[in-house]
Amino acid sequence: MEVRINPVHFDISERLTAYINKKAEKTERRNQTISYIDVNLKVVKPETAMNKEAVIKVIVPHDGEFVSTKVADTFEEAVDNCFDAIERQLEKIKNKK
Repeated sequence: MEVRINPVHFDISERLTAYINKKAEKTERRNQTISYIDVNLKVVKPETAMNKEAVIKVIVPHDGEFVSTKVADTFEEAVDNCFDAIERQLEKIKNKK
């Protein structure tokens, strides 16, 4: 599985990178067929409390592409919410099979 993290117009910290990779590994353990995870992070204008946006795209061969976009106070919270939504989508597909 490949994880690509794309911070838009800011430098990402080592701690945030490690956090995202840990969440991606946890998601992969639930669905071993994931081939690719793309994480886009950006700060939404104007500078307010809820201005951190995370967009996560998960590619699963033969099942398709799953996307979640969340805005939160911190990048960690936005990433958490996105991965939770992705896991629900993956679970729904798994139950249909």
